[in-house]
Amino acid sequence: MASVKVHFDLPREDTDWPPVDVESLWAETVSDDVVRLANVPWFVRGIANGDLVRVRPDADGVLWATEHVEWSGNCTIRVVPFRSGPLRGSRQRVLDAFEPFGVTGEGIQQYGLVALEVPPGADLAGVQRVLRAGARDGWWDYEEGCVGEEWTAAAKER
Repeated sequence: MASVKVHFDLPREDTDWPPVDVESLWAETVSDDVVRLANVPWFVRGIANGDLVRVRPDADGVLWATEHVEWSGNCTIRVVPFRSGPLRGSRQRVLDAFEPFGVTGEGIQQYGLVALEVPPGADLAGVQRVLRAGARDGWWDYEEGCVGEEWTAAAKER
């Protein structure tokens, strides 16, 4: 399978978010017009690493996402550690907090953001407890970029 870049148009939610108009993600070619995403999205909502996405090339050959075909089961959670908080904005400490749950991710310094990939079968209630505690204790803020029914059900089990 060939590695390609897939571009996603990002509609503005307000004047400064998201901070970019387009996000590009690595993907592996599955067929002529379908790719499997190969990294966690920073800003695109409703998709996760491993998802299948339909693409269409533009006149310059740049691949653009046109349709979400299949969810991988991975959840995407975005965490912004507060520079003024106990973590002092450390993206690595965010990753370390979720590593015991089998959660991986990547930090991006430019935006002070960590994109977490929560795999199927992870202790979703445990991940949510850590997320809520960190938000309550002033460590970070977070958003659910892509979650499924299991995530929602685990939230109800509080």
